[in-house]
Amino acid sequence: MRRQLRRALVAAAATTLLTVVAVPAAGAATTAPAAGAQHAPARYPAVVDGHAPSLHPEGVTWDAAHQRFLVGSLRHGTVSVVRPDGSVRTLVDDPSALVSVIGLHADPARGRVLLANGDNGVGLRSSAATTGLLAGIGAYDLETGRRIFYTDLAAVAGDGGPHFANDIAFGPDGTAYVTDSRAPIVYRVGVDGRASVLLRDERLAAAPGGYGLNGIVYQDGALLLGKYDDGTLWRVALRHPSEVRPVPVGGAGGALVGLDGLAAGRGGAVLGITNALGAPGRDAQVELRSSDGWRTARLAAVHPSADPAPTAVTAGPGGHHYQLAGRMDLLFAGTTSDTFVLRRV
Repeated sequence: MRRQLRRALVAAAATTLLTVVAVPAAGAATTAPAAGAQHAPARYPAVVDGHAPSLHPEGVTWDAAHQRFLVGSLRHGTVSVVRPDGSVRTLVDDPSALVSVIGLHADPARGRVLLANGDNGVGLRSSAATTGLLAGIGAYDLETGRRIFYTDLAAVAGDGGPHFANDIAFGPDGTAYVTDSRAPIVYRVGVDGRASVLLRDERLAAAPGGYGLNGIVYQDGALLLGKYDDGTLWRVALRHPSEVRPVPVGGAGGALVGLDGLAAGRGGAVLGITNALGAPGRDAQVELRSSDGWRTARLAAVHPSADPAPTAVTAGPGGHHYQLAGRMDLLFAGTTSDTFVLRRV
């Protein structure tokens, strides 16, 4: 009798153990999101009237995985989610590293957003130690905002001179490329955060105190670089990065002076934003096209901006593009604003 009872207890314990192990496994299978899962499309209006205390966003990117816009604050050094009603919530706040967020680029395939960190003296965290000297790139988790890596690009340059990380583009393998507006440098940053100088060319240098390299976009195995102060366009073939070539732009006639953010458009076009924040440009959105792999280009369209001082353009919902205007004109004049505009273009 005792032997039968002992056998029954052992069998019951084994059944209980199997049940405890099996339940979490089944739960994980039913609750884990499917790989590459996308959120339901957000219904953003043609004009998003953003509002947040002195946010002054300079860069914008579309997070396709979560169907939302992200903006980077020049004033606060943060990254915020913009809702369709224009309200925001902070996603990234890393005060130990970030002063002013300039360009940013969502990388939903790897679950991260990359941002360029600089300091032109108007941020709440600006200091004498960083103003005009700071250049960094950070990668942050798209779900949590947690830091994945941060790399000091000014240290990679190793020259002790002025630096200002400005904009970011991706290659097909996830390698990031970052422009420096205070030095004639483009950085290469691997998916692990390891960085090097891709190119250094004195033709890309800015006038003292000015801004040189700014927008950057990947096209046809090459990088297109916009130079803010003179509106010139440059091509860098990634197989031969030392061969930096100017791109003649037919029909431009000075229209690209003040060339800020760049983005890939439909049908192989490149969209750009011009402004007069630090150069004698005009507030406009431009469209560039090429029929020879960007050895040459033509100015296909110029659309005057409905908003003052636009700085960036990004892809958005429904295949549309949106322009960002974060009232940099007021911030640089010493006045803060609590509004910004994302406008379909």
